[in-house]
Amino acid sequence: MNSGPGHDLTRTTLVVLIIGILIAGSLWTLLPFLGALIWAATIVVATWPLMLRIQGVAGGHRLLATSVMTGVMLAIFIVPFWLAIGVLLDAAVEGVELAKAFFAHGLPPPPEWIERLPWVGERVGARWRELTAGGPDAVIETMRPYAHSAALWVFSITGGLGMMVVHFILTVIIAAILYSHGEAAANGVLAFAHRIGQKEGERAVRLAAQAVRGVALGVIVTALVQSLLAGLGLWVSGVPRAGLLLAIMFVLGVAQLGPLPVLIPAVIWLYWSGSISWAIALFVWTVLVGALDNILRPVLIRRGVDLPLLLIIAGVIGGLIGFGVLGLFIGPVLLAVTYTLLESWIRNDKSAAR
Repeated sequence: MNSGPGHDLTRTTLVVLIIGILIAGSLWTLLPFLGALIWAATIVVATWPLMLRIQGVAGGHRLLATSVMTGVMLAIFIVPFWLAIGVLLDAAVEGVELAKAFFAHGLPPPPEWIERLPWVGERVGARWRELTAGGPDAVIETMRPYAHSAALWVFSITGGLGMMVVHFILTVIIAAILYSHGEAAANGVLAFAHRIGQKEGERAVRLAAQAVRGVALGVIVTALVQSLLAGLGLWVSGVPRAGLLLAIMFVLGVAQLGPLPVLIPAVIWLYWSGSISWAIALFVWTVLVGALDNILRPVLIRRGVDLPLLLIIAGVIGGLIGFGVLGLFIGPVLLAVTYTLLESWIRNDKSAAR
């Protein structure tokens, strides 16, 4: 039987091909769960120290600590979701009443502040008066071309909302499993990393976990503090729906957009509604709250991972652009691991040259 170099090369090629096919097939099978798995792993890694503290308070009972963490995750999703549904139902009732008024009496005259808007006020006011003069039929004919698009938009929103709920349920289930068997999963990942890169592989995995915790601490805490302060400013200045706007600002803060997309229109609304003093006060508060993330977020991130701050910030922003919200954690991890491996490679090369 021939066992020469050609035979060994053929066997090695076939083994690599088979392993590649198995890995690709496994990833393809797990593709529907991949996003939920990544989110669950990110949440568990970021909150693992908190889970261990709860376990210590609970007398070492892992099941109780896992139940508490899972309950907190459910509350974080269900409470805002329930509030959003309530707001949407109220808006739907108001919309029905407005529609009945339109069909019965037509469009009312435009408010005075509409025409005082810069650049577009006169045109909007003139078009509004045309619709008012035309009665209910003019409003119906104007809205008819947009009815189909609005229906498609509502359908897409509800469908996307359903998929989001399913995705969240999968994330919670996987996170609960990881909380229960976190040590076994971590040991498996470390063993795999050691098999590939020895000590440097293990170090890269530990650094990735630190990067996730650092970014989670910096991004989430900064978004929470900014949204609470901004919501307080909206409530004090008398802006309606301050609670709903606070939730929106928190989401925008996590997405690295900050509270300014909500605060600036609120300042403008206060100004045009005649509350000039409150508009000035809210504007000053907006400047202070908007600048807070430039101070708080870097400090919190550096507490979680000892890496160049510019590298972590570039990972957060670049990851958000490249991978969406999940890229907030993927980007810094990729840059941190790459930076560490390159640094180790250069350091080893310098040691060998000596």
